[in-house]
Amino acid sequence: MKNINNHYMKRLIVVALIITSAGKLFAQQDPMISHYMFNGLFLNPAYAGSHKYASASVLHRNQWVGLEGAPRTNLLALDAPIKSQKMGLGLVFVNDQIGKTGRSDIILNYSYNIRVSDNGKLSFGISAGAINMNRKQPFAWQTSDVALQSNSFWGPRAGFGIYYYTRKSYLGISIPTLIGKEPSKSFDFNLDRGTLFSRLYLLTGGYVFDVGSNIMLKPSFLLKYQPAAPIQADINLNALFYETFWLGASYRSADSFVLLAEYQITQQLRAGISYDYSYTKLGKFSDGSYEVMLGYDFGKDAVKAKNPRYF
Repeated sequence: MKNINNHYMKRLIVVALIITSAGKLFAQQDPMISHYMFNGLFLNPAYAGSHKYASASVLHRNQWVGLEGAPRTNLLALDAPIKSQKMGLGLVFVNDQIGKTGRSDIILNYSYNIRVSDNGKLSFGISAGAINMNRKQPFAWQTSDVALQSNSFWGPRAGFGIYYYTRKSYLGISIPTLIGKEPSKSFDFNLDRGTLFSRLYLLTGGYVFDVGSNIMLKPSFLLKYQPAAPIQADINLNALFYETFWLGASYRSADSFVLLAEYQITQQLRAGISYDYSYTKLGKFSDGSYEVMLGYDFGKDAVKAKNPRYF
């Protein structure tokens, strides 16, 4: 009997942790991924068209493996330069499932590039799209919030970003949701009053160092700030061997340690994998989080590129 009670108590703790974490993810809107340093369009609309060629990537993330109802995320990103590389267009599609709650995002991105030096460009980007939320079983049965009363609803949103980059460095700031529209409400800049949207500020940067012997190092970072929540920092270090194989590690504050690998299969095709080990309470009940990614660069310019993609 004691073992049975312990079993149900353990399941109850796990369910409570998932619901709490799901609520945090719902408020933050954007799914967490570990391969963002190779997929800048997921974070910043100004990244669109930052390469000479069109590019596509797909990603699958299985979070907290072994826990029923844990998040599973699928992402697709497409971007390409236009008008002699002065502008860029991008498309991001996200499908996320957390327990009984499903979410689909479709976001269009536009950027305008200005050359500010022989090696550097400054890009300004905007994004526009919508989030669809659906629930098989609502979290709240009695509430005055229209969003929580409905099993399915759409929420339009728009964002903004700035991105400076050279061949071996980048620095960007973005607000994925600058303005949004809650169900039954008008567009609002004061997102703290809503339940669907919450403004998130992102700061990213990285630099590639040539250390010789066919090895390059790329330290990078991601800072996330959300009002009424602590700043979260991702500190990353990736090494590139023989311009073909990436191996790296990340520290995500108050969350996890991450191991990453990416292989340049051909000049145009690349594949990546990552593993997150959570040092939070959830880490005791799961086998970690896994992520797989495929990327493909299109066109003659991608074939002619002398170096692999650094970011």
